[in-house]
Amino acid sequence: MSTSNAPTAAAAWATAASVLTASGVRTVFGLPGDDMYALQAAHDAEIRFVLCRDQRNAVFAATGYAIQSGEPGVAVVGKGPAVTNTVTGLLEAAASAAPLLLLAGGTGAQHRGSGAFQELDQLAVVAPLVKYAARVDHPDRLVPTLQRALLIARHERGPVYVELPEQLLAEATAATPEALAAPAVAETAHEVAAPVGSAALDALRTARRPVLVVGGGMRHANTDGAVERLAERLGAAIVSTASGRGAVDEDHPHFCGLTGLYTPEAAAGLWAEADCVVALGSRLEETATFQWPQAVGRGIPVVQVNMAAADFATAFQGPKVLADAGPTVRSWLDRLPERPDGGHWARAVHTELGSGHRELLAELAGSPQLHIAEVLRALDEELPADRILVQENGLQDMWSYQYPLYSCAAGAGSVVPSEQTSLGFGAAAALGVKLAAPGRPVVAFVGDGAFAMAGADLPTAVAHSGGLLYVVLRNGGYGWLQVQLDQRPEPLGDHAFVDPETVRAEAPALPGLHQVTVRDKASLAGDVARAWEKCAAGEVVVLNVPVRLADAMFGADVAGGDFPVLPGGE
Repeated sequence: MSTSNAPTAAAAWATAASVLTASGVRTVFGLPGDDMYALQAAHDAEIRFVLCRDQRNAVFAATGYAIQSGEPGVAVVGKGPAVTNTVTGLLEAAASAAPLLLLAGGTGAQHRGSGAFQELDQLAVVAPLVKYAARVDHPDRLVPTLQRALLIARHERGPVYVELPEQLLAEATAATPEALAAPAVAETAHEVAAPVGSAALDALRTARRPVLVVGGGMRHANTDGAVERLAERLGAAIVSTASGRGAVDEDHPHFCGLTGLYTPEAAAGLWAEADCVVALGSRLEETATFQWPQAVGRGIPVVQVNMAAADFATAFQGPKVLADAGPTVRSWLDRLPERPDGGHWARAVHTELGSGHRELLAELAGSPQLHIAEVLRALDEELPADRILVQENGLQDMWSYQYPLYSCAAGAGSVVPSEQTSLGFGAAAALGVKLAAPGRPVVAFVGDGAFAMAGADLPTAVAHSGGLLYVVLRNGGYGWLQVQLDQRPEPLGDHAFVDPETVRAEAPALPGLHQVTVRDKASLAGDVARAWEKCAAGEVVVLNVPVRLADAMFGADVAGGDFPVLPGGE
């Protein structure tokens, strides 16, 4: 990348590209401003620019990339409405604690306040949603500002924003290779110095039936299986939040499914028997703690380990350790004695979950109708073990949250929306996940409403993904809202959120897109096998699955905090 002192209109973006390259960024997502300087700079720096057709999808894809890789995802957009189009994506990245850098254009300083074309106080719009927001008005501040933003995104785990206003583009931004070098951070020192928490250790030593709650903060932090070893040492049960899935091997005999809203029935008794809860890298949001006994956090201590004090759930009493959960678990292993006779209660639940799963599938096999649980089984049987399921959080795709209908075992992964459950996140994020893990099967398990919202960038997936499978559950629209509407005591006019006539619809025809439609239960296995064969060959495939609204895990009033379970059958 040239660092000439000669001023050029593209100089600021060229320097930005150099900073990204020095920081290890090789892929960015976005829809650049119409001057094309960002695109030119990426091209010259040999950074892959994934051109998206919608700015929200670009931020979702970059967030998916960040969640899967653990490294910053980068999105590039223009100014004004281009920035406001990213707000939902920033909200999702913030709630997911995903390292994301949003680079945007902006109105030049000489024109601010004049009613300039697309003028907007973009800092005021994005600042509440990001960990750091800056506008670079002087070329000398460009490199250090970008480096600071990347450090914060990477180490404080969240979105950051940097604005490059128009006047900066016409000013020289020379930078030496030494200045461009990414600042070194001594992560090993942080691990050595990780506080062990004496009060936390005391709680663990006295506990006889602890439950380890693995949150999203453990993503990429348990590659050595330290959590599983801690469970064995303590005789503890392991549960996961939705965003924490994939951090532990769900084949482990102490794993007992998801916590809160997604707790399997067979695991509900764990909470009545628990005498200590250890939350590792979790904010303990509402869905993660739903239906916990009142004693948890009152008489029963909740040990929380988080990197940021703001992430502690202060409604629960118990020791709080301000540290990275991964090194903290490893430090605990050196200080806690073995309990060879513990863990039988967790192993019993794990075994019961497996047998219950087999019984459910056997029961469903006797029904003539196709069930979403059987679609998940077919995916499990046909796809390689290291598949990654990218999920939505609507009415029927939530079956994939039900362990062990989907299991992150044998290297399988999961990427889910945050507590914000932004509609369309999973459908768009799947492209970023695939680019972060090009050698692994990536499946977007989504409803047709979410798929339609992300549909503008289906051509982007065809152009860039090198093989991606969309499993689209087609109920004719927004099934979640339709169920809420149907359970109202009085009709509300002739409104409808689903159209039964579109249940068997397919995605629009597109060159390079292959589609398979499941016609009935008998064809399911063959249809999934055919879809995966095409996907494994590098094609983007849409597997259309017509489903019934009654085949749902949850029904009315979930938003109000009452989470009734509907039958998943007829």
